[in-house]
Amino acid sequence: MLTQVAEIAGELGRLVALGSLAQTPKLRREQRIRSVHASLAIEQNSLSLEQVTAVIEGRRVLGPPREIQEVKNAFAAYEEMPRWRPDSVKDLLAAHGRMLHGLAEDAGRFRSGAVGIAKGDRIVHLAPPAARVPGLMRNLLDWVKKTDAHPLVSSSVFHYELEFIHPFSDGNGRMGRLWQTLILSRWNPLLAYLPVESVIREKQEGYYEVLATCDRAGQSTAFIEFMLGALLTALRSLGQTDQATDQATDQATDQATDQVKALLDILADGPLSASECLRRLGLSHRPTLRENYLNPALAGGLIELTEPERPRSPRQRYRLVRRPS
Repeated sequence: MLTQVAEIAGELGRLVALGSLAQTPKLRREQRIRSVHASLAIEQNSLSLEQVTAVIEGRRVLGPPREIQEVKNAFAAYEEMPRWRPDSVKDLLAAHGRMLHGLAEDAGRFRSGAVGIAKGDRIVHLAPPAARVPGLMRNLLDWVKKTDAHPLVSSSVFHYELEFIHPFSDGNGRMGRLWQTLILSRWNPLLAYLPVESVIREKQEGYYEVLATCDRAGQSTAFIEFMLGALLTALRSLGQTDQATDQATDQATDQATDQVKALLDILADGPLSASECLRRLGLSHRPTLRENYLNPALAGGLIELTEPERPRSPRQRYRLVRRPS
């Protein structure tokens, strides 16, 4: 564990030094959407990442109403994280109320009945009796407040213990992942946007196996090691993604520059129609001409339409923008 904590701290420092974690609001939003999608997919939500994005953006999506509501709730819960204290029973219940809004009658309340986790026809985990849940959760949250353990470790312990106690009738997995992120974000705000849920989803079978292993062993060591490994993988993946994105952006920019330059060269002789541009550039695919040549040049103010009031005119031509001398 000490080695993993040191590696995570080192990776965080490296990413900060490289500027990889100095993210724009757009990138943070994209990573949050990935977190929401992965956390719900672990719970069998069938919506794709594209559909989840559309739901969050308020666009119409064809899908099971319950799964659409799960997306809206989860995104709202992650967005409200800054308002909640990691050691507050009241805030934990408020977060559950947000996460299960419209999905469970007891959203925002601890369960009142017995629950167990079944695998096939076999019970693999029987949670503590409902009457003990409030006390167990108060003790756990008080421990989170007072412990000297590193937040990377204490957040993992909390995650495991919440799954063991199973304090809610539904949504325990989502709440465990959300609250671990909340605890980590108090240690380092950048971790509020780390999509570690995507790594858990990829290792979903191992995630459930290590929970069962810890239940049998009566201690959370294996789960802590699993979660620290997932966090480290997510951080390294983030750094690799940023590097690949930078390279792809540079390549795309160079390519776009060359394509626009080729368009400007043929328009130097005078206005041309789209068909004439296709022929002069040696292209056969009109969408390629539009997306890679015409649109960038129009957006850059380098060319203009000869009939701007009638964009779809059959007499439409493209010409260079005349600069004042």
